Amino acid sequence: MNTAQEARTATRRATSSRPMEVLTRVGLACRGVLYALIGIVAVQIAFGDASQEADKSGAISTLAGLPFGSVLLWIMAVGFAALALWQASEALFGHGKALDRVEAVARTGVYALVFATLLSVLTAHGAPSDDQKSQDLTAKLLDLPGGPFIVGAIGLGVVALGVYWVRQGLTKGFREDLDLGRMSPRARTVMDRLGLGGYAARGVIAALAGILVVQAAITHDPEEAGGIDATLRQFADTPFGPWLLVVVALGLLLFAGYCFGESRWRRT
Repeated sequence: MNTAQEARTATRRATSSRPMEVLTRVGLACRGVLYALIGIVAVQIAFGDASQEADKSGAISTLAGLPFGSVLLWIMAVGFAALALWQASEALFGHGKALDRVEAVARTGVYALVFATLLSVLTAHGAPSDDQKSQDLTAKLLDLPGGPFIVGAIGLGVVALGVYWVRQGLTKGFREDLDLGRMSPRARTVMDRLGLGGYAARGVIAALAGILVVQAAITHDPEEAGGIDATLRQFADTPFGPWLLVVVALGLLLFAGYCFGESRWRRT
């Protein structure tokens, strides 16, 4: 076995170890905490309280303001670092299909960004909102040669991701990630319901976010793009009023519940 193969084997063994598995499950539970807070803030926005940001940065800032908030944030930082390492390992050394590897790469990036946001709040006592980060990135991409086409392609990709998540919910495709053999019939039923509602809500949010990015590409205006917070506020501006936002927010709370269940029954 050459040096590269030895390194790959050692890395794979480390990410598959029992301590890493525990940290990964902690990270999955931390993801549930973030989505629960985003859902709660979204409900508050629906009923007129627009003082907080309904995104991951806002949720992290909320946690930072709690008693022992810094301790909670350090735990979450370790958990999301473990999630990023786990997904990076799946992308590099996993035996899944090409689509599974691409998804692992995307998850690695998302978890790494959350980890960076956590460190920013812990060390600099603040972080820009997801909306601001999305708009800044969109502005930089629009300034590139062929920028509008690049941004438009990204937007369409996000729309496709949203459709994929809705499909995962409707077809219960998320079951592939769960160790069904360890679950009781009641637990499977509960996870099916949480996964259906949660993935559908995530998919709808992602699809609308992608549409906003495409709109930014068409108008060449980065202000049209936004993160979760801007997307959720769009639901409140529909003819259905705040009630559509309430439904979507409840879907996020269902997904938070799914994340907590996933932390126990996920195949790692």
